[in-house]
Amino acid sequence: MTAKRILLAQAALLGVVLVAMLVRELPGLVREIRMWRMARLHR
Repeated sequence: MTAKRILLAQAALLGVVLVAMLVRELPGLVREIRMWRMARLHR
């Protein structure tokens, strides 16, 4: 394996991990954003 392929593999793995974390956290984030919006509207 060349260094470039190893770097590409690591970048792909990192991307997959980041996407997986995002997908797992997304419902909570959406709920937080909705709460923030409601809080702002009520002021």
